[in-house]
Amino acid sequence: MVRDLRAWILVACGIGFGGFGVLAQNDRLRFVTLEFAPFIYGEEGKVTGPGRDVIAAVCAEAEIECTYDIYPWRRAQKLIRDGAADGMMVIGRNPKREKWVRFSPPMFRTEYGFFVGSGDGLSFSDLSQIAGYRIGVFAPSNTANSLKTIRDKMAAKGLEPIQIEERPDDASGLRKVSVGRLDAVYSNRDRGFSILKAEGIDGKVRYAGAHRVLKYYSGFARAFPNQALLDRFDAAWSKLFRRGEAQKIIAGYSLEPALQD
Repeated sequence: MVRDLRAWILVACGIGFGGFGVLAQNDRLRFVTLEFAPFIYGEEGKVTGPGRDVIAAVCAEAEIECTYDIYPWRRAQKLIRDGAADGMMVIGRNPKREKWVRFSPPMFRTEYGFFVGSGDGLSFSDLSQIAGYRIGVFAPSNTANSLKTIRDKMAAKGLEPIQIEERPDDASGLRKVSVGRLDAVYSNRDRGFSILKAEGIDGKVRYAGAHRVLKYYSGFARAFPNQALLDRFDAAWSKLFRRGEAQKIIAGYSLEPALQD
């Protein structure tokens, strides 16, 4: 199914754009992102995954030439702030980002939760269950911000707060859980499952339950100068979700599309 959808996107791009030869000079958007499988990732030197495929389908519908690059997350955000790139893919919302990012409607529905060693009987439902846990998290990120909120709530309730270990990525934390050097990792559920499989540690680490539901979006800098181009992008986005085509792309990767706001 995924292969057929990718083929459809390529055909749509070729027919709709005529090889981009008829596009105006400013009918282009450069998207940047981080390596964030299974939502978006690099494969054979190209950006791929459901996040990229949805954006590519939207661009084809809107007759906009779009390009895609993966960078470390801090650099990707700096490129947007500096005007060297136009859009970001697969990002979470928070009040700080709202000030400078113009978000799309949601793309994915997923959740944050806890991964623990296979011998830990945790089935998470209450903060008291993780009192005193040493928990790894990818930082800086929305995930880390959420985990710090958990720690603050525990302290306010008089619970022994968690100890947070900020990690440069999710994989290193999950590896430490697999050998008992961390009690848990707080991560995106689908991201965690992808890493466990890639690292071959899915028999040593398990998902212990959800803490909160969240959504992922694409977004543009609020300072982006061509509002008409973004309006075309938004209109195409709405059409693809209304027709069910974007949902089909996402479901083809065994992920959950978000309901549109």
